[in-house]
Amino acid sequence: MEELNEKQEAVQNEELQPVVEQVAQDNDSNTNVTPEPASEVEPVAETPATTTETAPAKENAPAETAPAAETAPVAENATSEPQQEPEVDYSHKSREELLAAFTELMDDDVSHIRNRVRAIRDQFGILNKEMEQKAAKAFEEQGGNKEDFKFENDLVAQEFYKLCDTYRARRQQMQEEIEAQKQRNLQAKRQILEDLRLLINKDEETLKQTYDEFNAIQEKWKGIGDVPREDMNDLWQNYHFLIEQFFNKVKISKELRMLDLKRNLEQKIQLCERAEELIVETSVVKAFKALQDLRAQWKEIGPVPSEQSEEIWQRFNNAADQIDERRREYYDQRKEEMDQNLLAKQALIAKAEELTQEIPTSTKKWNDTTEALDELLKLWKSIGPVPKENNEEVWNKFKGIIDKHYADKKQHFGQVRDEQSENYNKKVDLCLKAEAIAKREDWKKATEELLELQAEWKTIGPTSRKVSDKIWHRFRSACDEFFAKKGDYFKGIRSSESENLEKKTAIIEELKAYAFGDDKEENLNAVKDFQRRWAEIGHVPMKEKDRIMKEFRGLLDGVFEKLKISAREADDTLFRSRARGGSGRRGSGNEEHDIQNRIDKLNSDLKLWENNIGFLANSKQADLLKEEMEKKMEATRQEIALLTAKLKQKAQEEEAENNEAAE
Repeated sequence: MEELNEKQEAVQNEELQPVVEQVAQDNDSNTNVTPEPASEVEPVAETPATTTETAPAKENAPAETAPAAETAPVAENATSEPQQEPEVDYSHKSREELLAAFTELMDDDVSHIRNRVRAIRDQFGILNKEMEQKAAKAFEEQGGNKEDFKFENDLVAQEFYKLCDTYRARRQQMQEEIEAQKQRNLQAKRQILEDLRLLINKDEETLKQTYDEFNAIQEKWKGIGDVPREDMNDLWQNYHFLIEQFFNKVKISKELRMLDLKRNLEQKIQLCERAEELIVETSVVKAFKALQDLRAQWKEIGPVPSEQSEEIWQRFNNAADQIDERRREYYDQRKEEMDQNLLAKQALIAKAEELTQEIPTSTKKWNDTTEALDELLKLWKSIGPVPKENNEEVWNKFKGIIDKHYADKKQHFGQVRDEQSENYNKKVDLCLKAEAIAKREDWKKATEELLELQAEWKTIGPTSRKVSDKIWHRFRSACDEFFAKKGDYFKGIRSSESENLEKKTAIIEELKAYAFGDDKEENLNAVKDFQRRWAEIGHVPMKEKDRIMKEFRGLLDGVFEKLKISAREADDTLFRSRARGGSGRRGSGNEEHDIQNRIDKLNSDLKLWENNIGFLANSKQADLLKEEMEKKMEATRQEIALLTAKLKQKAQEEEAENNEAAE
């Protein structure tokens, strides 16, 4: 510090005298540079972190720089000299006296009794060890085993060692307090370095005022005590460097100062021009970011001549205000848009809740709901952002609805797949049964069983699309095979029916041309012959059956009337003819039996058609086919009703005739 003070006095007395005079003249003539507005004050430079970054170059360092051992003088980093302890001889004292002396020392400051405490502990340890050795010897003399000996401290030793623990605790507390104080001293000295740096960067009004502040800082530095040893050298070098910086500052000439101010003015004019260009920048965000860079550069540039300081600052500030205003308007508009986006997304949430309120009951409804939710998700993504505080809430709510739908859908279709698998197994079983029926020729029973299988097929639920058509075609092929065989069989029957129609037509023509004589018995035999031949002929086509029968009956009635044959004789003849032909109610010539067979066949056809119409798919062509089949089925129902009425009428007539015959 003595070297530093000598250097300070030399600068003040010799080198800085012209500067002091010039500054005084400037102050008198009011030509000193006025500081710029507060908003333009340069930022404070940070405290140099290391010696290599903060220490001045060799050519700028003072010639009398102290060696490393002198960089942290004791006078600056020590509060006071340690108090000298008196030397005391404890070698002649007993353990009890040592305990009493230790107890008395504990009333003093622990920082002043360290050597005496050490001497007391050493002497007490010697005496206590001698006592232990005597006890061990006595134990062995009394016949004890040396390895079994265990020494226990008496009350004096216990009290002494408790006092040692108390001493160590108090000394540890003292060390912690000293270290805490050193940390506070470190922070205080760092603040002084910051104050010194601010003073160096400050535009001074008078040299005297600057020196007064400088001296006050030095006095504060001297009054602060110790700092941690690891920070001591770094603090001192930074302090030494800033002292050099201070003296270098006051040596700057007025001409250099004015050149610096002019250069600063040119740089700030360029910043003003760049700020004014940003006013027309289309991107508000880009313009504001660039403005922040310009503001940072502005702060790095030093002051300008006082007469232009306010003007240049206002120019820059006006451009900055316009950019700031555009930014405020941009974010106000953006906030309004985000509020609208929030309303739109809340509406989508409500719509999603409405779509998923009811659990779909069919695959189509599940897929329709999924498609609708996907559309809502696309719309959600097209909507812009919402306020940050609402973003996570609305997204989690919307996403939760969609996630729940897909989870429910996955569970539903899992159950559907299980049901489809079971349905497939059932339909395979029906296919096997239908394929077995297709080989049979007991047409009536086989038809009934196959129709039952078709009805059962319709009660079974759907199968997987991959196997649906395949299994259906398999079942349909078995049905088609059976009905094709049945159709071929009855087609042959219909061919014989046409031949029978020709035969019965020939009998009618023969009956019309037959010449009956006067012999009643012969005439009856001739009529019976015609009736027998008629009955022996098989079925005729259904549509011709009533006509041909009516014509034949009409001819017989005419013959009976012409030959004067009573109704009883005619019926008796007809009855005997049927009996001989083996007809009865199941004979080929029994009209009631024919009617019943026709009704059974029509009912079988109707049941088949009703079953088949249920297998038609939904299409325009299928709808036309359904319409034609419905018309055909309606006509069949009418024919069944008519035949049933005829059968009932025949039964009533036969009952009446039987009653008459019984009378």
